[in-house]
Amino acid sequence: MNRNIPALVLTALAALPAQAATIVAKDYPNRLIRIVVPYGAGAGPDVVGRIIAEKLGPALGTNIVFENRGGGGGMLGTEIVAKSAPDGYTLLLQVAAYATYPFFFKNLPYDPAKDLIPVTLAAKNVGYVLVVNPSLPARSVRELVALAKANPAKLNYGTAGVGSVMQMAAELFAYMSTIKLTPVHYTGVPAALSDTISGQIEMGFPAAPSALPFMQAGRLRVLAITADRRWNKMADTPTLSEAGVKGYKYIGWYGFWFPAGTPAEYVARVQSEVAKAVKDAGVQRRLEEQGLEGVGSTPQELAKIIDEEFALNRKLTAAMGIVPQ
Repeated sequence: MNRNIPALVLTALAALPAQAATIVAKDYPNRLIRIVVPYGAGAGPDVVGRIIAEKLGPALGTNIVFENRGGGGGMLGTEIVAKSAPDGYTLLLQVAAYATYPFFFKNLPYDPAKDLIPVTLAAKNVGYVLVVNPSLPARSVRELVALAKANPAKLNYGTAGVGSVMQMAAELFAYMSTIKLTPVHYTGVPAALSDTISGQIEMGFPAAPSALPFMQAGRLRVLAITADRRWNKMADTPTLSEAGVKGYKYIGWYGFWFPAGTPAEYVARVQSEVAKAVKDAGVQRRLEEQGLEGVGSTPQELAKIIDEEFALNRKLTAAMGIVPQ
């Protein structure tokens, strides 16, 4: 399967006229729109989607319903949308793991490069943080790298599951630092964080907001943030690039997709309204509380991000010796 966004898709997206967002079929939408979130109720994507939907629904003049279809690390819900009718009434809300699954799982029930069409990058996070148990004799990134080099593959990091963004953030750190770490897979972030706090594992890469209260309580030591700039709530925490891993950057994001074949004018209409919604002051404030920033990109920009992440994940999984199962 070709993991690159096909040139045909990019050409079609580029062909969307500037005025397409306003020149839409007169009867769209004329019934409720379903947003499928391939994770459980209350998870990050679910929370983000509902914040945006409060503005998106009225702007589109319709009701929006959420369908939480967790399972398979997000693959089940993604498959549902990929196989839905391309009529503009079923949206997928996915996270950055969308671009990692093809390199861990051989027989995906959908082709991420062909069966879905990007709509918009709705939001991005402030970054993940490199955290260690306070008992670990490493008080800086450089000290951690030195410790890892002296103990190849003996430092364990927690993930939210095989192919999760927590794993890819850690493996990019290992790749760029020329060290070897060992992943320990959990069913979600809370379990991975809990074992890092208790000392069952040494380190992890949770989203910054989830680590903040444990850092403040002294139960986790935060060494660096994965974004290319510091987070104001952790102003004393350097970026990984500042801390010695020059050029490191890894952030999470939330994006919307339609099934391939959805009319271009429907894509343009939804993209336009999501972009407006995430710029609303009230929505911005609520996203910031979640450690997020509203984006509202064009379909082409999201397609480019996915293409770049496919290339990065291909390189990382090759270095990790991953063979899709």
